[in-house]
Amino acid sequence: MIRGLRIAVLLAALGAGTAGMATAAPIEILDFSDLRGWEDADHAAALSVFTRSCGAMDGPEWAPLCQLAKDGVQARDFFELFFRPVRIGGPEPALFTGYFEPELQGALEPDSTFRYPIYRKPPELDAGEKWHSRAEIENRDLLRGRGLEIAWVANPVDVFFLQIQGSGRVRLRDGSALRVGYAGANGHEYRSIGEELVRRGVYDGHQVSAQVIRNWVRRNPEKGRDLLHHNPSFVFFREIGHVPADQGPLGAMNLSLTAGRSIAVDPEFVPLGAPVWIEKGGRTPMRRLMVAQDTGSAIKGPQRADIFFGTGAAAGRRAGHVRDAGRMVVLLPIERAFAMLTGG
Repeated sequence: MIRGLRIAVLLAALGAGTAGMATAAPIEILDFSDLRGWEDADHAAALSVFTRSCGAMDGPEWAPLCQLAKDGVQARDFFELFFRPVRIGGPEPALFTGYFEPELQGALEPDSTFRYPIYRKPPELDAGEKWHSRAEIENRDLLRGRGLEIAWVANPVDVFFLQIQGSGRVRLRDGSALRVGYAGANGHEYRSIGEELVRRGVYDGHQVSAQVIRNWVRRNPEKGRDLLHHNPSFVFFREIGHVPADQGPLGAMNLSLTAGRSIAVDPEFVPLGAPVWIEKGGRTPMRRLMVAQDTGSAIKGPQRADIFFGTGAAAGRRAGHVRDAGRMVVLLPIERAFAMLTGG
């Protein structure tokens, strides 16, 4: 157990940096006893992931916590002593989805099989700028032949889903793999093509998954192209050469994600690097302490999270079936939690 003097010193340090997040969402501070399954959680696994995020976190309140986390503190004691569970948002349930790192077959040069390119960001596109839509880019061939191609894959729907995931690996013919990560986007809001298929009456909501969408587009190439254009967002990539093959892809914190522990959140409400307790329902319930290490264009709102399931087809199948309600609770440093409650 940590000595009382160390606790007092740390709480004094936390008080030096307690600026609240800019959100008008309702705030409720809970007790750890309110978190269903908290006692049985693997706190040590979550602490390990949290510690790896420490060097990239913003705000002076995190520095003393990060130092303590590296000093060998008992994991559950650490979270319960220095954090408070905060539910951000109103009474509506959270929405959990899943994502993964695709592994695609491809080539560095186009041929009769691999004809659909993965593109780098064009130099004229500035960060945050709204550029041409997906339909305009593809119908007008605005990128092809400009030397922006990183690799080629066999199907346009694979490129589309790679853009939704934001990172992936391209397995080349010689057995090597090229890793790509998010480099920017065209500034258009993401639109769900799964919801569009439901709106068009093709499927009922419970039938839609990533694999169902992929198969439908492949069976209906013309209608499939039109469906993909329903989402005007277009993502560009960069080569990632410095991440070991046994580690996950880079998230928004430029750190490797951990399968089953990393989530994507809306940073307007949840600080990147913060521990987040999730209570997910559905066919595969999950009560687990995660770490907010990523973002996504479709991840908006205080009760919205995307769970990272890992790399490859099996991870993709697990991620593709997740669209579940539940509750997410952010663990914030004590002073920051109460500053949010009072609007300080």
